[in-house]
Amino acid sequence: MGRLFGTDGVRGVANADLTAEMALGLSVAAAHVLAEAGTFEGHRPKAVVGRDPRASGEFLEAAVVAGLASAGVDVLRVGVLPTPAVAYLTGELGADLGVMLSASHNAMPDNGIKFFARGGHKLADELEDRIESVYEEHRTGAPWDRPTGSGVGRVRDYEEGSDRYVAHLLGVLPNRLDGLKVVLDEAHGAAARVSPEAFQQAGAEVVTIGAEPDGLNINDGCGSTHLDKIKAAVVEHGADLGIAHDGDADRCLAVDHTGAEVDGDQILAVLALAMRERSVLRSDTVVATVMSNLGFKLAMEREGIRLVQTAVGDRYVLEEMKEHGFALGGEQSGHVIILHHATTGDGTLTGLLLAARVAQTGRTLADLAGVMERLPQVLINVPDVDRSRVGTSSELASAVVDAERELGETGRVLLRPSGTEPLVRVMVEAADIEQARSVAGRLADAVKSALG
Repeated sequence: MGRLFGTDGVRGVANADLTAEMALGLSVAAAHVLAEAGTFEGHRPKAVVGRDPRASGEFLEAAVVAGLASAGVDVLRVGVLPTPAVAYLTGELGADLGVMLSASHNAMPDNGIKFFARGGHKLADELEDRIESVYEEHRTGAPWDRPTGSGVGRVRDYEEGSDRYVAHLLGVLPNRLDGLKVVLDEAHGAAARVSPEAFQQAGAEVVTIGAEPDGLNINDGCGSTHLDKIKAAVVEHGADLGIAHDGDADRCLAVDHTGAEVDGDQILAVLALAMRERSVLRSDTVVATVMSNLGFKLAMEREGIRLVQTAVGDRYVLEEMKEHGFALGGEQSGHVIILHHATTGDGTLTGLLLAARVAQTGRTLADLAGVMERLPQVLINVPDVDRSRVGTSSELASAVVDAERELGETGRVLLRPSGTEPLVRVMVEAADIEQARSVAGRLADAVKSALG
């Protein structure tokens, strides 16, 4: 797997790349590293552990819990809950550590481990590096210092977690959703219970699809990476809008009443205006990544809202927000962070706030999302290449220069290695979709040639 920690924790094929032994070892290493850093000083350490419904999550959860308890950490096992719920509960319950087992939008055979620090924030890069180093050291034979007797960790189920999370979501809403009909696609994932419950308690009439997880069907033809079903369902049921989550529900995409997609950039635009109207958009600024559509940037400029752009990855958006106290940020993929109420992207919270804006204004989502015009953008994933050489290949650099010369000021090019998968992403924007497709295709071929 190379370096274990990517942009969103450790991921791989469960029981092949990501084994029970690795999950146990990383959990023990995390406990030791945090103890060394003084996180546990003066009290008995406590961790919150949750997972999505993947079948492999059952044995990986057992390994993580065993590892933490063997290192002297008490464990609250919250079961199947969204990633943002685990982050929230880590902070709310005063835990020193949170662990989420999920591979998000990836296919079912994959799984992942994500660690949260005290307060529910993602671990700093240097702590992840240290955990990986300590894990490798002990994997090759160095013995652990293990507690015994009353020093071992205790484990208990925390069944109140889902109700506490739903109550938190409802407490954030500026207004109820009475009168709205909403279709929810839960991707057969972690939010299959809590998301419909939250929308119903907020007053919406709810139609659910993809809400019957069986451990094997997560993200299978449904959810935020497969929108055809929710588009059809919104039109079929005459709904006001649809909300689609991914497997761990840290993101959402939306569908308006006509069945048209509303992406993360448009969601950010709608929420930015709503938050500014309520005087809660700190410094009238929104944070997004370099992958954001140029149309989003132009819309924010027109509306007098400042846009700060970061590297791709919600962790980098979050870092920028935390450093400067900004309230809203996110990605085109649907990771939206409302920092006053969440420490990570929260698809259910985002969907609730989007629906609340529709209810409050009486306008359709299509009308609200029309604040920005999406310029044609083509994204091609190029698999099975050496992603580590994206920034050093002279052949690829020359191809990028040629593409940028052709596009001029009416478009842009972005190549980036995936942080979670063995591929390179080629993104091209242009005023004309055919030109964008042509340039993106040539660049994809160049990536294969240079890095294959």
